[in-house]
Amino acid sequence: MKKSFEESLKELEEIVRQLEKGELSLDESIEMFQKGMVLSKDLSKMLDDMEKKVSILIEDEDGNIREENFVRTGDDKGGL
Repeated sequence: MKKSFEESLKELEEIVRQLEKGELSLDESIEMFQKGMVLSKDLSKMLDDMEKKVSILIEDEDGNIREENFVRTGDDKGGL
């Protein structure tokens, strides 16, 4: 079963906490780092997929509402 975005993010945050503590062996650290990289890639894909689904409802001058695709503006640092 595929994890939700929130579950994956929580797991990635826990991996970061464990790595930051510095209490893991080198082998454990490498394993956790690899797992974190996979989670990071999966989370990035989930965000990209969600962004493609987002649409904006816009009202024109005549009061008609139309749906448009979401267009991201700004830089790639999370700005919209």
